[in-house]
Amino acid sequence: MLVDSHCHLDYLEDEEALETVVARARAAGVGTLVTICTRLSEFERVRAIASRFERVYCSVGVHPHDAEAEGQKDPARLIELAGDDKVIGIGETGLDYYYDNSPRAAQRESFRSHIKAARASGLPLIVHSRDADADTGRILEEEAGEGAYTGVIHCFTAGRALAEAALGLGLYISLSGVVTFKKAEALRAIVRDLPLDRLLVETDSPYLAPVPKRGRRNEPAYVVHTAACLADLLGLPAEELARITSENFFRLFAKAAPVRDI
Repeated sequence: MLVDSHCHLDYLEDEEALETVVARARAAGVGTLVTICTRLSEFERVRAIASRFERVYCSVGVHPHDAEAEGQKDPARLIELAGDDKVIGIGETGLDYYYDNSPRAAQRESFRSHIKAARASGLPLIVHSRDADADTGRILEEEAGEGAYTGVIHCFTAGRALAEAALGLGLYISLSGVVTFKKAEALRAIVRDLPLDRLLVETDSPYLAPVPKRGRRNEPAYVVHTAACLADLLGLPAEELARITSENFFRLFAKAAPVRDI
């Protein structure tokens, strides 16, 4: 069974019954989902969605777009909410210099608080980085000097230097539907060189639907297309790619119960 390590079921819920969305994912062979929190003001809704389904988990965090309005100056609230049974990760957090929806200083401050929360809670950090490779890598490395933490660069589209920096710190790399896009050859060249034991797959739905679903609203069932592209890229059978990425997920997100354990 595949894992969709990063989706936004709260966004999908506005358009369709989530029971149907989750059922389609399971029918496609996607056994576990992580629905991601982007604002603390929306955490209760995200957590309530996760609580409705046995194999759906959630995170707690503030997206860099919302760092000005809801960015965390210290990790206390994140650490508190991380104790919830359904919460298995901290984020998504990080830096987005493409849209600059929040001041960069606010993004960096909140990012560091999330890292501190990940370190204190023992839960993996879920990192968003767009057009901010240098600062993302610098902050990750500086914070690692204060103590170890685990995490993943989600929806990886950055350059080789950030991939190498993240891997050097023990982080994982998650691939979205972007890896299937015709113009993503530079990304695929980096992916070919990534260690198999650090790869995850995700949809980031409802965004970034993979080929052959590009142009549609994305959903967790479509992670099978990203996984198929990745398997072909790496010369692996689809079943082996599913096994590897799922084992990687449960190693990183250790608070989530592997399917065989329930």
